[in-house]
Amino acid sequence: MAIDNFIPAVWSARLLANLHKALVYGQAGVINRDYEGDIQQLGDSVKINSIGAVTVADYTKNTNMSAAETLTDAQAILQINKAKYFNFQVDDVDKAQQNPKVMDGAMSEAAYALANQMDQDVAALYADASSTNAIGTTASPKTDAATAGQPYVYLTQLRQKLDEANVPDDGRRFVVLPPWYETYLLQDSKFVANAAAVPGDNTIKNGQIRTVLGMNVLKSNNVPYAAGPIKYRIVAGHPMAWTLAVQLNKVTAYEQELRFNTAMKGLVLYGCKVVRASALAVLTINPT
Repeated sequence: MAIDNFIPAVWSARLLANLHKALVYGQAGVINRDYEGDIQQLGDSVKINSIGAVTVADYTKNTNMSAAETLTDAQAILQINKAKYFNFQVDDVDKAQQNPKVMDGAMSEAAYALANQMDQDVAALYADASSTNAIGTTASPKTDAATAGQPYVYLTQLRQKLDEANVPDDGRRFVVLPPWYETYLLQDSKFVANAAAVPGDNTIKNGQIRTVLGMNVLKSNNVPYAAGPIKYRIVAGHPMAWTLAVQLNKVTAYEQELRFNTAMKGLVLYGCKVVRASALAVLTINPT
């Protein structure tokens, strides 16, 4: 649609902002940026090294120790395999009549659209979580979400999965819920009694509604789901589980050759990956 509708007799000093989803998965406190590195172009990669466990043995006085252990290592590759762009223009005839906030608003919309795509791509990584940390499956999802008290029970089971996987209980665990799941929880006296309000200085802002069971409880409309019947994948975990690397490659203002206008285009490169599958737990559940 052209910008013709933006030519009134008098321009308002404000734009009516679009309604946006809260962007949750890609934010600090849910995913780490530890390996962002020096990303220059699509196809670059970040190498992530890890080291195996060290064995501890009994020491006997006046007895030689075993030979020095050779440590094992492993390497994962974070591929920068996503490239997203925006490209829009404002005709100079329109520009002469419009408030400058239109261009600022358009840039904000472009930034949101890019971030929303990243959020969805991170959310889709639930498929790489450890199968031992699964509650329900695609073939056999949980179907008792509407049963009184059961949604809170599933939160305790997700916590148990993280505990059994030795995931740090350091205040940075999270769980991301769809809005309908929150509605069930708010009708549960156990959740209401045990859930703490978000502290004012908390670093997780987008989508956070409570803290409970040592987890930051967040809400998002980007929780992955599949139709037929609808199955949602609710992810709990720790930021150490996955990583996101982003590079704002270029933002350029230009004029189209056969027009009098101002155009803006931008390119963002990024990649995301699960690096510790055991630090994620996934609940597959139907809404009803």
